[in-house]
Amino acid sequence: MSGSFHIGDAVTQYGDHNTGIVKNQAPTDPASALQALVAAARLLHDEVPAEDQQAIDDALQTLEAGPDAPPGTLRRALSNIAGIATMVGRVGVPVIEAVKGVRAALGI
Repeated sequence: MSGSFHIGDAVTQYGDHNTGIVKNQAPTDPASALQALVAAARLLHDEVPAEDQQAIDDALQTLEAGPDAPPGTLRRALSNIAGIATMVGRVGVPVIEAVKGVRAALGI
């Protein structure tokens, strides 16, 4: 192989007691992934302006319907809540991670 083209993880570790790369920590059960997102979204609700609180409330109605919500409606709810979480910065990180977990669990 020539050149420096590389696909995948490149990891260099020094010292003792390394954990290494830990991947795929999202819940595999869609219901528990949605519950984790609902809990994180409820905590975020009080940290955002009133306009965003209404958008979170709307998304929560869809998320609380569970994995049986129509896929398009669920994707929009995930996008809306992830967008709000992104805009608020650090306080939104748990919601963003929970959205990733739901997407992984539902395969969307």
